[in-house]
Amino acid sequence: MAAPMLRCARAGRGWSLGSRPRRTRPLFAEPAPGRVRGRSSAAAQEPRPGAREWAAVVGLEIHAQISSNSKLFSGSQVTFLAPPNSLVSFFDASLPGTLPAGYQITQQRLPIAVNGSLTYSLGVGAQWNPSATKTVRIKQIQLEQDSGKSLHDDTRSQTLIDLNRAGVGLMEVVMEPDMSCGDEAATAVRELQLILRALGTSQANMAEGQLRVDANVSVHHPGEPLGVRTEVKNLNSIRFLAKAIDYEIQRQIEELQNGGKILNETRAFDEKLGCTVPMRDKEGKQDYRFMPEPNLPPLILYDAESLPVAADPQQVVNIDWIRERLPELPSETRGRLVEQYGILPEHSFVLLNEDGLLDFFQNVMKETRAKPKKVIGWILSTFLGYLKQRNLAVRESPILPSSLAELLNLVDDKVISPSAAKQVFEELWQNQGMTPGQIVQEKKLELLQNQEELEEICQAVLAKHPQEVMAVKKGNQKVVNKLIGMVRRATEGRADPAKIKQILEKQLQ
Repeated sequence: MAAPMLRCARAGRGWSLGSRPRRTRPLFAEPAPGRVRGRSSAAAQEPRPGAREWAAVVGLEIHAQISSNSKLFSGSQVTFLAPPNSLVSFFDASLPGTLPAGYQITQQRLPIAVNGSLTYSLGVGAQWNPSATKTVRIKQIQLEQDSGKSLHDDTRSQTLIDLNRAGVGLMEVVMEPDMSCGDEAATAVRELQLILRALGTSQANMAEGQLRVDANVSVHHPGEPLGVRTEVKNLNSIRFLAKAIDYEIQRQIEELQNGGKILNETRAFDEKLGCTVPMRDKEGKQDYRFMPEPNLPPLILYDAESLPVAADPQQVVNIDWIRERLPELPSETRGRLVEQYGILPEHSFVLLNEDGLLDFFQNVMKETRAKPKKVIGWILSTFLGYLKQRNLAVRESPILPSSLAELLNLVDDKVISPSAAKQVFEELWQNQGMTPGQIVQEKKLELLQNQEELEEICQAVLAKHPQEVMAVKKGNQKVVNKLIGMVRRATEGRADPAKIKQILEKQLQ
């Protein structure tokens, strides 16, 4: 697939630096004309008069752990949090007689795919707009082995080696330097993460090391050659990825602004300090010592036209066969949600970006009579708000989709009021063993259905507040809302406001 040509693909976004700030934060200038501006994790500031604009360039190398039960070339299992060195074969440990071993095997020369692209949505200023999209070119995708892990014990001044990950299959996605800030990179990685999960290629759980990102960052003045780049290694959080890139851009600008030089080095991100720190000088190609692996044949992919006549279908990879069986990808899912349920495009992005939220929404929709817009409102405001306040994932919610569906049905059937529903929701969160119906009965939250009883309550409220009644009769209709509130308090919130208004207006005539 041909790579699309991008306008200002390498120009980067505008960055400017005035006097040295007390806090090290990225300072943004307006982007160059014709360029989509991405969301920034730092507040925009106006450049100092006469200050030269800086452009940042960001490229990514993403390592995704392939979903498999065993390693790439050995039968050792792939299990998270296994005891150190408990999942290591003779081959993984590179013991004498195991060939080829002792070095990392990669498809560097003959990658499995080249010249691709990834399109993702951007935020524009403070208003997020899913229709603003950008495309980053993918240079290549290759298979390779993961390496062992060094565990540094500073207390005892020693380093221990864990080979559990040695030989685990990785997919490396090399993105061209088409991005210009931390938020652009973070959004692109999140979109790739969703695609990998939809395909079943990788679980892509960054917290478990199944997706790691190396970011290559440089800055330059627009119209001048690209600057010296640094690499920030092993970023294992989308939030830290954005922070590390923005910090590194600002660090380089400050260094150059103060007459310093940028070293071609590898750095790490210290999430506690919120800054990047040096690790080592950047290796050149000669340091990697690439060489062909004579014991491994090349992996060749075919399409239906190039498939050899006598080929055994079980022994070849037919990409046309795979393409026909591809599941629904995230962009298609978002479009379907908008069309099927009539929700806003930005709501479809939230449903996919929060792990497990889409399944939760769809399960609620299967069991409720409430309209999709009402369901999405409850899920994105009330339900998601409760989760974020308590730092919980969707799968950790004490409220099941069936419970929320039943609660929304009670509101839709006018058994309870929306305000009473919020009270029921709180009770559901605290008392997992109860159903919405049981809570409504126990707390006596049902709406008053007896018309005569409600009319008597309304009449009693009017009788106790003659001044408000007089104000309404003189034309002050705003006082009606005050009277409605009084009736609702008298009924302990168990009366429908619309029905109250209808009765009051009739009695006030």
